[in-house]
Amino acid sequence: MNQYLINELDAALMTRLNQILEDRVAQKNCPSVFATLFQGHNILMQTGIGERKIGAGIPGPETVYRIASCSKSFTVVMLLILRDRGLVNLDSPITDFVPEFTQTAIGHAYDPPTIRMLMSMSGGLPTDDPWADRQESITNETLRAIVSDGVLLTTAPGTQFQYSNLGYALLGQVIENVSGRPFRDLVKEEILLPLNLHETGYEEEIVNAEQLAHGYRKSPDGWLELKFSRPGAFSCIGGLFSSGRNLAEWVRWLLSALSDEPDRTGPLSVASRREMQQIVTAIPHGAGVATLPRHADRFFGYGLGLISERDTKYGQFVSHTGGYPGFSSHMRWHAPTGLGVVVLENATYSGAAQTATELIDQVLEDIAFQWPVIDVWTMTRVKAREANSLIQQWDDELASQIFEENVILDIPLDERKAQIERLIGELGGLTDSLSMQIQEDKSDSPLHMIWTIPAAHGALTCEIRLSPKTPSLIQTFKVSRN
Repeated sequence: MNQYLINELDAALMTRLNQILEDRVAQKNCPSVFATLFQGHNILMQTGIGERKIGAGIPGPETVYRIASCSKSFTVVMLLILRDRGLVNLDSPITDFVPEFTQTAIGHAYDPPTIRMLMSMSGGLPTDDPWADRQESITNETLRAIVSDGVLLTTAPGTQFQYSNLGYALLGQVIENVSGRPFRDLVKEEILLPLNLHETGYEEEIVNAEQLAHGYRKSPDGWLELKFSRPGAFSCIGGLFSSGRNLAEWVRWLLSALSDEPDRTGPLSVASRREMQQIVTAIPHGAGVATLPRHADRFFGYGLGLISERDTKYGQFVSHTGGYPGFSSHMRWHAPTGLGVVVLENATYSGAAQTATELIDQVLEDIAFQWPVIDVWTMTRVKAREANSLIQQWDDELASQIFEENVILDIPLDERKAQIERLIGELGGLTDSLSMQIQEDKSDSPLHMIWTIPAAHGALTCEIRLSPKTPSLIQTFKVSRN
């Protein structure tokens, strides 16, 4: 059960969060920003600041922005739907679906990247944001001509993280090849409609003009409005438009797969949604994915269409950033608490990721989040008490009942008995033969337990880990001086 359920944010916190958003517009980072914080279906904050279009109204939860590379998670969901139906093998080479794909530079030495490698940003293709963001409208024929002329590989496929939009454009071709249908139509029918995301789509016409945020870039004369690119072969890398409330619902659906009570509705299984959020390709420090400087020491990795972060204090975050001509977006969620945030801004690469990260960090700080202690199972505690009894007074029959066979094979029982007696003697004897001081915060699994037994000159440290079978016995048994 989530001990960090939030009914509402207190007034002081709301003031701080709103100030972050007001500063974004006041400091001319963007003409407008819309942000929503939520936990499950409970909306904790929905705030719009500025102008969705210069001279027009304040954005609201229904206002539609371009979400740029947040679109990649939709592309991956579509691929996994096809995979789960048995229509595509993610470990097939891209050339099975795009035979025109030709590798140049060091690519001549390697086999083509697989679909999974392209999905997890380890296909060997170089980073290409500025170029790719202007390719959305090209045709399939133009895309295939580009890769036929030769794609520069800069690392061996499957070995290193490099953020490749071209790789995701090729995934769109895989989807069309396998399904025999246009990519955008398939996403609409298989994902958007089943999830009731009616304010999400690949064309600005999905909503009326009053719901649409316009994109801008800074110029010497102030904000310069940019035209929307039309959909094409690169739409699968970042072409979606979506409202804040639709994108929040998308986040809620993905996030629920990490909870103990997942939402089992929708077009993709819980297991496949979890798969998206686990690290496939490690992202090295210095790769520029940490949204705030204080997070630079986190462990980052790319899953499938999503970035997974591990923080020593807060645990797992999942996120993705979007940057497009005229727009910046970010969606982020915290797995242990179920908190999610979406931030949409209408200026080129304006930094919505930093905004969103600051918002969710402020909430976690306010609720004094602490990494939860592992809930050790009763069976583990029972075996720990039996092991503790064995340490106090050795009994070969008891040992044979509580140990898996590997314990005896790894170190014979008489040798274990002698070692424990020697340690107790070195510590001047045990002072409380019944005491078990359990180290609750050191268990890394429900089947793992560490405790100490006080002695005259220190303590014994004891550790057990149970096996994965039923009934479960002790497979790891360690006793040492504290």
